[in-house]
Amino acid sequence: QVQLVESGGGLVQAGGSLRLSCVASGDTFSSYAVGWFRQVPGKEREFVTAVSWSGDITDYVDSVKGRFTISRDSAKNTVYLKMNSAKPEDTAVYYCARSRGSLFSRLPQGYDYWGQGTQVTVSS
Repeated sequence: QVQLVESGGGLVQAGGSLRLSCVASGDTFSSYAVGWFRQVPGKEREFVTAVSWSGDITDYVDSVKGRFTISRDSAKNTVYLKMNSAKPEDTAVYYCARSRGSLFSRLPQGYDYWGQGTQVTVSS
């Protein structure tokens, strides 16, 4: 069993930056890919980015490419999401999730453990 806890969300002005953290406990996730998703009320959970177990392969949805960076520190069992040049459309609850294996997917079904989410609000 693994527990994931996100932190770092909050209110930021458009153009600003935030860094989200996802800390795993109870079991390691160093052998697994990890993803970040986001969700706004009334919409489906949307893939944002993911990182391979080794940290050297990443994937980003087009809307965040060049602005967001995912990274991981396996020694700390932590995955980060650095959000730069934030836009109002980035406003959502952000969730981290552990992949079912070493490869990652853009589909929520590809992940078996989820955090509780952290709210990010970008004001215009």
